[in-house]
Amino acid sequence: MRSTAPFLAERLPAAEPARLIDLGDSPDGFLKVLAGWENIHRAGLSRDEQLQDYFAFCLACHHATVATFVPTDVDTKIRGIVWRETRDLDSLRAMLRFALTSRQWTEDGISIRAVRGVSGHNGEHWSAIAAGLGYLLELGDTASADEALAAIETEIDREQAVFDAVSAERDAELDLLRLSMTLAHNRGDLTQGMGFWKRTPATAPVMEHLSTRGRFAPAVFIYQHTGLSAEGHRHYPLRPVKVLRRSTATLLPLCPFLDEWGAVVSHLEESDEVLAALVVGCQKVQGQQGYYRAIAGMRAAASGAFDRAAARMPNAAQRLLRDPELRKLIDVPRVSFESMMRKRARAALAMALRSR
Repeated sequence: MRSTAPFLAERLPAAEPARLIDLGDSPDGFLKVLAGWENIHRAGLSRDEQLQDYFAFCLACHHATVATFVPTDVDTKIRGIVWRETRDLDSLRAMLRFALTSRQWTEDGISIRAVRGVSGHNGEHWSAIAAGLGYLLELGDTASADEALAAIETEIDREQAVFDAVSAERDAELDLLRLSMTLAHNRGDLTQGMGFWKRTPATAPVMEHLSTRGRFAPAVFIYQHTGLSAEGHRHYPLRPVKVLRRSTATLLPLCPFLDEWGAVVSHLEESDEVLAALVVGCQKVQGQQGYYRAIAGMRAAASGAFDRAAARMPNAAQRLLRDPELRKLIDVPRVSFESMMRKRARAALAMALRSR
């Protein structure tokens, strides 16, 4: 956490050492958990009490960093491993209550990827809830499982309703593309949340039901037919650039619409490090367009500063920046690029609706 999101430190409340981790029933509940994480070691806690607090800690860390450049690597823990560390139903119900409560946590200051109230965090949350759902079904707690299933279905309906509304709206093609990417990723999170399920007579029907209910077929079609699938990478080329982790101002928005972000990072003292990572990333991540748009945004914001940053880059990155194909792509004006993406969105939406 200190490495990937140091800007959160100033927001952490004072820890209260003489209590269990707060369940976080407030928008900033994840910050309470992060502040009080050392309570896991409090004397006298049972193993299951420690497990509940550890699950809370992992979920809070994931929530806080999943939209940063270096997310904490706890996906498999919250989507299966920690759930299966106990068969005590009281402990599992407490973990489910926590997972359900965490849906109310704020994304302010940790992500700028929400589109019309829908974000990748929604998928991250229901993947953890889905993990609990499958295990509770396996253990025969149908009442708790029904609560988890209802929460997932409600969220599916909400996201689909937002997508349908934006699909019918004029001049909303860019948001439609952002939503399509988000829903496609959330669909994947739901699938991963079921990845630890044991196929039993109790779980199999629910797994098949959710696989159908959470398909988001038109959104996934648009995602696959507009080039957005190439943008869904993990941004490994940008991870070593530590200056990008220092502030919420440099949080990355949804690709490929990175012109404004490029303008922001062009003013960093270490803009040459960012530019070099983007240039190398253009070569390493085939098919993506976001890094080209970020470079274009850096140059459009201040051409002189851009040239000075380019001159400070390593020689290998300078050679890549001179590549004719790269120069051609960053020369495309923002308005032309976004116009092209709008046309792709309209065409893909029409095809998706015809194929229903």
